[in-house]
Amino acid sequence: MIKIEDIQKEINALSMDDFKKLRDWIIEKEWDYWDQEIKKDSENGKLDFLIEEAQDAKYKNKLSNL
Repeated sequence: MIKIEDIQKEINALSMDDFKKLRDWIIEKEWDYWDQEIKKDSENGKLDFLIEEAQDAKYKNKLSNL
């Protein structure tokens, strides 16, 4: 198993261009995980309260245009 310390040393040895590529890849990976989590939560009904809040705000005429 690779240790975090070893990965950090390798990252520190990267050129700036390679570091930016790695950073962008990690950011994209993080967004993918986030999207998967949101999808899972939505399918499991964990976000239904947001729909209810929006419907309630609409009923009370408390929504504003974006």
